[in-house]
Amino acid sequence: MDRNADAPWSKFDPEVYVDNNYRTPLEVDLLIVRLMRDYFTRCFEGSPARSARGIDVGAGANLYPALSMLPWCEKLLLLEYARPNVEYLEKQVAPAGYDIAWDPFWDVLREAPAYAAVEPRPLVADIVRVERGNLFDLEGGDRRWSLGTMFFVADSMSEAPEEFHRGVRCFMNALGEGAPFAAAFMKESVGYRVGAHDYPAYRVNEETVGQSLEPFTQELEIHDLHHSVRPGHEGMLLALGRRNSAIAAP
Repeated sequence: MDRNADAPWSKFDPEVYVDNNYRTPLEVDLLIVRLMRDYFTRCFEGSPARSARGIDVGAGANLYPALSMLPWCEKLLLLEYARPNVEYLEKQVAPAGYDIAWDPFWDVLREAPAYAAVEPRPLVADIVRVERGNLFDLEGGDRRWSLGTMFFVADSMSEAPEEFHRGVRCFMNALGEGAPFAAAFMKESVGYRVGAHDYPAYRVNEETVGQSLEPFTQELEIHDLHHSVRPGHEGMLLALGRRNSAIAAP
């Protein structure tokens, strides 16, 4: 059984990953962006502009979760473990601006007024920072983030069920009471390949995800998106919700 520590994260190729998954936007990703946009807009209706502290856990080579949080955040952290992905993200948040590959995702986001009201590239350079760190580093649970995302992380780093559930718990431990969140999972994934290297996955379905998240949520909706983007999985799951007041024990 391959565990998180066994995966070749130092050899992850972010450019190949972006080319394979995001350079030409997939309809399922655009659907996810719409769902996040609408959910966060509802959650922050009437709130002070850019008052949240956001975190994208295991950001990888994917900028659209961060963009979905942009109008609501005064500060936004991208936490990532793989050094190649950290270097990729640092380029994306530099003053020169992020890659044009992310423009189609912003085009969907800015259909909502709160997103249309901000200029994304200078705002990314101003409020977003990248930090190298492991998802499991969040286990202490200081709960200081008021908005969070975790995309294809807890289920896409290990074959071990205990590491999946620990990963979900660590993410939820980072969020304060009432914090909106979005978390995405590959449904029934048996693993994936990036470039010349294989990476492990834990097979999850809607029930698995719900059971893992429900103890930590005061509201939860799970969208079963029946889109396969490669061999070896059966679709994607998007969980949207708010953190409750429960303390998640290590």
